[in-house]
Amino acid sequence: MSVTAMKKKVLLMGKSGAGKTSIRSVIFANYKAQDTRRLGATYNVELSHVRFLGNLVLHLWDCGGQETFMKDYFTSQRKSIFQNVAALIYVVDVESCEFGKDMDSYQCCVEAILQNSPDAKVFCLVHKMDLVQEDQRDLIFKEREAELRRLSGTLACTCFRTSIWDETLYKAWSSIVYQLIPNAQLFETNLRNFAQLIEADEVILFERASFLMISHHQCKEQHDPRRFEKISILIKQFKLRCSKHTASFQSIEVRNSNFAAFLDVFTSNTYVMVITDPSIASAATLVNIQNARKHFEKLEQVDGSKPLMR
Repeated sequence: MSVTAMKKKVLLMGKSGAGKTSIRSVIFANYKAQDTRRLGATYNVELSHVRFLGNLVLHLWDCGGQETFMKDYFTSQRKSIFQNVAALIYVVDVESCEFGKDMDSYQCCVEAILQNSPDAKVFCLVHKMDLVQEDQRDLIFKEREAELRRLSGTLACTCFRTSIWDETLYKAWSSIVYQLIPNAQLFETNLRNFAQLIEADEVILFERASFLMISHHQCKEQHDPRRFEKISILIKQFKLRCSKHTASFQSIEVRNSNFAAFLDVFTSNTYVMVITDPSIASAATLVNIQNARKHFEKLEQVDGSKPLMR
């Protein structure tokens, strides 16, 4: 399958100040949350390409949210903006003083998507949740979610609560990207077989640049549901520290009396983390990772690869 055939157009939309560009910069440009304060407003549309898993390329359209631009998107630029869209990601500032206008804009987006890209997936980020008192977050999110789903009509809308200051943003984007990967279930099947073959407690696959979790399989119960996003943030911060000291990052091994964890380059577009019993020798796990690399490289290039044999 060609690279062109695998390009997926993703619209990142929302009113001015909602946090769209900060979100894109944290996930795809390795910005720390505090560094986003120096970002300026987006004017009209900023285009960027993000490669995922070989042939898959996300074509990100970061659409400025100023009222003048929004009017143009829905009128003179309607077809060029909303045609051939794989996913719409609409960002809502949870503390917006103009929530009604935000919802009007969202409804216009929904109508344009239904007209031009009816098969597109729709995701809504209820953003800046860190500004809401903790005991009010569930209630406010559910209220916003209910309204967004009502306005979505026949389109299935998946909502996430997010903040650039914690792991919720990574959780949301991991889920979004997973739904855009055409052979995601194939990766899942092969990762499960790999984990069982090497008797791992858990195996996690991360996208190499963004460190978004793509897939995982656990053979032993884990107690922290946010572990993937926490690992993503920690490793990205560590990689940034390495780059500042002109050092390259390739692999990490962490071992204690409860577990052994190995993080290593897996394919040209992924890292893999393998969690094992500490009694298993490091050399054995590293050899298993090396032996699986070629097979998973093939999975990135085709949709119909055979799963790992038992």
